[in-house]
Amino acid sequence: MHQLLHHLLRHGVLVVSLALFHLVGPVPAELGVDQGALAACSSPAHCARVDWPVADPEHALAALLPALTAMPRVEVVEQGPGYVHATATSALFGFVDDLELYADGRRGLLQARSVSRLGDSDLGVNARRLAQLQQLLEDQMPMLAT
Repeated sequence: MHQLLHHLLRHGVLVVSLALFHLVGPVPAELGVDQGALAACSSPAHCARVDWPVADPEHALAALLPALTAMPRVEVVEQGPGYVHATATSALFGFVDDLELYADGRRGLLQARSVSRLGDSDLGVNARRLAQLQQLLEDQMPMLAT
């Protein structure tokens, strides 16, 4: 009986551990550009959205892409004219966030949105990610800012 209980406990811990370390969640339906803009955040608790004024949004996006792909655990999953969709996976639990960048040439903006797939709160991770990208944009490409 003791061995059976020990086996079940060890097996249960393994199953729970595996579940905790791969929390992907469904891809958000509101990804992409709709009517010239990225989606608004439904809740600031697990989403961040900003518009950065730049002189040349397409050039800013192209210049920021290498820095984005160099970020740990970030993978570009879609790239098209003026648009990038990437995923960022947390190191510890494997939470997946969706990151979008859109070069809005009509308004002179680089739009950015980062949203968690799971949970009610991201503990500020998405806002910090966008702040890091903004700092990279300002540091590496000061001539692009308006």
